[in-house]
Amino acid sequence: MNKQTFITTILSGLFLAIISLLAEGIYAQEKSGIEGSIRIPDSTNVQILTTIDGATNIGRIIAIGEDEIQFVTGFGTITVLLSMIDEIMEVPASSIRNGKYWFPNPNATRLFFAPTGRMLKQGEGYFSDFWLFFPGIAVGITDNITLGGGISLIPGFGFDKQFFYFTPKIGLKTTEKSNFAAGALIIKLPDWGNDDDSPTVGILYGVGTWGTTEGSFTAGFGYGFEDSNLADKPMIMLGGEKRLSRRIAFVTENWIIPGVDQPLISFGFRFFGEGLSVDLALINTIGEDTFFPGIPWLDFVFNF
Repeated sequence: MNKQTFITTILSGLFLAIISLLAEGIYAQEKSGIEGSIRIPDSTNVQILTTIDGATNIGRIIAIGEDEIQFVTGFGTITVLLSMIDEIMEVPASSIRNGKYWFPNPNATRLFFAPTGRMLKQGEGYFSDFWLFFPGIAVGITDNITLGGGISLIPGFGFDKQFFYFTPKIGLKTTEKSNFAAGALIIKLPDWGNDDDSPTVGILYGVGTWGTTEGSFTAGFGYGFEDSNLADKPMIMLGGEKRLSRRIAFVTENWIIPGVDQPLISFGFRFFGEGLSVDLALINTIGEDTFFPGIPWLDFVFNF
């Protein structure tokens, strides 16, 4: 089996596994309905109750009857028939600010390009697209193992001229405010018609994130490689994110690369909802080659 066939087999297996997990999750969701969400929460959590007509109430269940519940809100206690409930979501009380739900950052496992130390939970996943031509997908196989990959879709190039990439990631340690992980970015370069097989390149990395999804600092290092040849010195990544409002966060990601005199910097904003985020940023260098305003960066991530 040659290298191209090997990489293609790995990516095919990855996508089949993701499709299987998605199908299993959708089936489980349809089967369960709202079973398991009808409960009286503890004092640290609140519930967001959505009825089948689209109305939303924030509060807590205080009593459960055979066909109805008692739900207390900031405006008083209401009685809701179980048949009228579409969804009940339980969230930390701290995520409610001025009567609005501040949903979690849907793209917490990445800055722009680089990963953070955070992991996807088992069954969670996302579809991403960088600069429109580099789509990918990732899924949490377990809480500590994430597999991802994708293929470039550069117009005018055939299938054998595209880039394939694979992104395994393993969670090493998780606490309330710190997360550590290790992984790899493995890229199969296109066959440009050379006599030799096109090489496989990438980065083996370790990364740590300190803080919360409201604000954090991330630092990592990685060794580049080409086939079996590993770089002598690591590249360093420093970055972070700060949530500015319910739907906007500031993100920065910066690289120090061996043999390159000028550090690579990037900064921009992440606009997001509960399951979708869009990053708009600028990439530049620090030094004599700095130019205004920089190279634009665009990506979006859709969670499932």
